[in-house]
Amino acid sequence: MTDSGARKYFGTDGVRGPVGVAPITPDFVMKLGWAAGRVFARGARGKPKVLIGKDTRVSGYMFEAALEAGLSAAGVDVLLLGPMPTPGIAYLTRTFHAQAGIVISASHNPFDDNGIKFFSGAGTKLPDELELAIEREIDKPYEYVSSRELGKAHRVQDAAGRYIEFCKSTLTSGVDLTGLKIVVDCAHGATYHIAPEVFEELGAQVSVMGAQPDGFNINDGVGATAPAALQQRVLAEAADLGIALDGDGDRLIMVDHAGRLLDGDELTFIIARHRQRLGRLTGAVVGTQMSNLGLEIALRDSGLDFRRAKVGDRHILEMLLANGWSLGGESSGHIICLDLTSTGDGIISALQVIESMLLQQQALAELGRGMRKFPQVLLNVRLAQRFDIAASPRIADAVAEVEGRLAGHGRVLLRPSGTEPLIRVMVEGRDEALVSELAGYLANVVERSLGASAST
Repeated sequence: MTDSGARKYFGTDGVRGPVGVAPITPDFVMKLGWAAGRVFARGARGKPKVLIGKDTRVSGYMFEAALEAGLSAAGVDVLLLGPMPTPGIAYLTRTFHAQAGIVISASHNPFDDNGIKFFSGAGTKLPDELELAIEREIDKPYEYVSSRELGKAHRVQDAAGRYIEFCKSTLTSGVDLTGLKIVVDCAHGATYHIAPEVFEELGAQVSVMGAQPDGFNINDGVGATAPAALQQRVLAEAADLGIALDGDGDRLIMVDHAGRLLDGDELTFIIARHRQRLGRLTGAVVGTQMSNLGLEIALRDSGLDFRRAKVGDRHILEMLLANGWSLGGESSGHIICLDLTSTGDGIISALQVIESMLLQQQALAELGRGMRKFPQVLLNVRLAQRFDIAASPRIADAVAEVEGRLAGHGRVLLRPSGTEPLIRVMVEGRDEALVSELAGYLANVVERSLGASAST
């Protein structure tokens, strides 16, 4: 894979940032649409077409129009999906046999951020070579197709219904949710008109929150990044479980009947064991460098292999595809069930967990007891300038000292942030007090070595 540092505009997951600050401006997004259209049109059989979907941010209207104009100028037809979860856009890109799908979303970020990311015709993240080809086109002057060759735009009226039916189809035949009481938190985001319908149509009694988007309240005190309100609601309504999605629907956090949170590591474990029992797990389970050590140990004790990819669902997907494996996940709640869909999907992942509950006749709290999370402390050390931590003997000695004190019952990870001038210092182990002490010590050594300032 090409190093993402070689890219001028694309980050690890498309182009993202504050609205109105380059590159998240209407003029750049129009040029991005034009450049992408030129790349996607190459080799297309017949008129090329691209899908555009968005979350519920107010700026989505502006960027939808800009992308539509740019794609049309490149001779590409546009199918407008309106508000649609990111994984739903990936699915519909495949079913419409489009050249690509475009998502207008900043995922779990606040409303005043936005971003543009792309799916290939197969519903997967774009290969590096296509992202680089788009970047090369962006830097060229506009060349418009003739008026006769301009692309047309059409609105897909039944996009939500198509995706709802697909989500329901991922349950094992004969499984229904009758008798379950579920609270669903849609984060005032792109699942607001989809997630409740999926669970209700499968028979559950659904209480809905975070489903009144106004363009400004996406992820604001609700959803997967702010699940406290869901915990309270589950307890207040004596629900069997709660489901928290993020603004674009690709993350999942769940709450058991007692109000306890289950993060992406715990949910990945539950899904892995469920697939193991059904004989449907292919190869190793993939996590990341930040996945809790408890997940690795619990899977190993269950006779399952576990591998770590670099941080980011993109890297999990790459490892799954390269090896023909089927399941991976991040602590943040990105879970990829590659035997069912092509990207992380919060609704589908929740259905897999619920299916395990129903077939095992166990509450979510019971399923979660199979994994014991290790205490994990993450500190950020802000850099004054870029620095190669691997070149510092002082830091290397401190890491060795910390690993020695963990005595084989923990992990240490120092990782530069991909988006900010930070070094992330992570320590985990069995003893919470010791982990906290060692993380603070190591962050202090890094700070003094770099002439930087530490912050949590």
